[in-house]
Amino acid sequence: MTAGRLWILPVILLGVSSLPCRGQTVQRLTLKEAEQIALQNHPQVRAAQFVAAAANELTTEARSAYYPFTFGSLTGAAAEHTSRIAAGALSNPIIFNRYANGITADQLITDFGRTQNLVHSSSLHAQAEQQSVTATRADVLLRVDQVYFGALQAQAVLKVAQETVKARQLVSDQVTALAKSKLKSGLDVSFANVNLAEAKLLLVQAQNDVESSYAELSAALGYADDRRFELQEEPLPPAPPGDLSQLVDEAFRQRPDLVQRGLDANAAHSFARAERDLWFPSVSFIGSAGLIPYKQQFLTSRYAAAGVNVNIPLFNGRLFNARRAEAEFQAQAEDQQVQDLRNSVARDVRVAWLKANTAYQKLDLTDQLLKEATEALQLAQARYNLGLSSIVELSQAQLNETEAELEQARAKYDYQGQFSALNYQLGLLR
Repeated sequence: MTAGRLWILPVILLGVSSLPCRGQTVQRLTLKEAEQIALQNHPQVRAAQFVAAAANELTTEARSAYYPFTFGSLTGAAAEHTSRIAAGALSNPIIFNRYANGITADQLITDFGRTQNLVHSSSLHAQAEQQSVTATRADVLLRVDQVYFGALQAQAVLKVAQETVKARQLVSDQVTALAKSKLKSGLDVSFANVNLAEAKLLLVQAQNDVESSYAELSAALGYADDRRFELQEEPLPPAPPGDLSQLVDEAFRQRPDLVQRGLDANAAHSFARAERDLWFPSVSFIGSAGLIPYKQQFLTSRYAAAGVNVNIPLFNGRLFNARRAEAEFQAQAEDQQVQDLRNSVARDVRVAWLKANTAYQKLDLTDQLLKEATEALQLAQARYNLGLSSIVELSQAQLNETEAELEQARAKYDYQGQFSALNYQLGLLR
């Protein structure tokens, strides 16, 4: 190897070192399989499901006020003869030596709508958390789709780089052989070797990008370890829909995060009504019954009592007023958050639609660009072989073709990624 080519050796060694280990298992995947794996494995989805399950329990907690509150008691007492409690209370009841057991029940009759509003608020919040699960699933699916198409793009770029190295290596060998026969100059050899070195640098970067895309995909699928994949191609989606206003309306109906925010706003208004109802009386029934097997002679062997209790709030330092005002302000803030999110959704749909349309238009343009670049390279190669042009023209034609191949590879997967992003903005990824 000549001294002029010695600097290429580290580049080649770096490319070889970045190749995958032969013993590493390769997992075959389609996009649908990747999405299913992510939904099963990803910790964000599991965390959202646990939060939703916890929110369902809050509804049960609020609804428990409709049922009797019952508890059992075991009581024993010993006292001095004729002793009474004389300090610490307005009454001074007498204390009897006894042991007793019994049951007490407390049943709410009505609190004039407060419990109902609390249950409704908790139920709406639980529904909102279910929408949060759907939104989290959509986030995970979007990430999987983007990384999946990014990995396919990296593989396509790698293939272009490999073919470029192969083609430029052939040109370099031909020019070198012609130079030895005094048919080409040393300048031609230098240009050919520079082009070859640039192709090898592109190959090294492409190999690194493929490995990085596998790491990104492993994380998107919820794997803690680094894995390698054999990804299947996906068919190109159709052209983006043409009616933008209809897409925005569809997003308003379908987006889970917007539905979640609306449910949270309704839950806040229900809670505000429940806080207002704090000023209403509450009516409850109380009953107690039991046995006294060991007692003084003044006591009977059993007891039973029942009554109705009415609590009427009178004054509490404006506590209830402040709680109601706080809840109403929070509800109004939630309404504004809903409107802000609607504005953001409308903007995001328009931007995603524009990007998808631009990416779709690039498909035909890059095909045309590659066709013209290939024809130009063939012409430049023929002119150079006939001695009608310099190596500079051939080098430029090679560069143009490589760029056109890269643009074509990127355009295909970029459109697939942009179409997935548009579906996400419309709330169709679930």
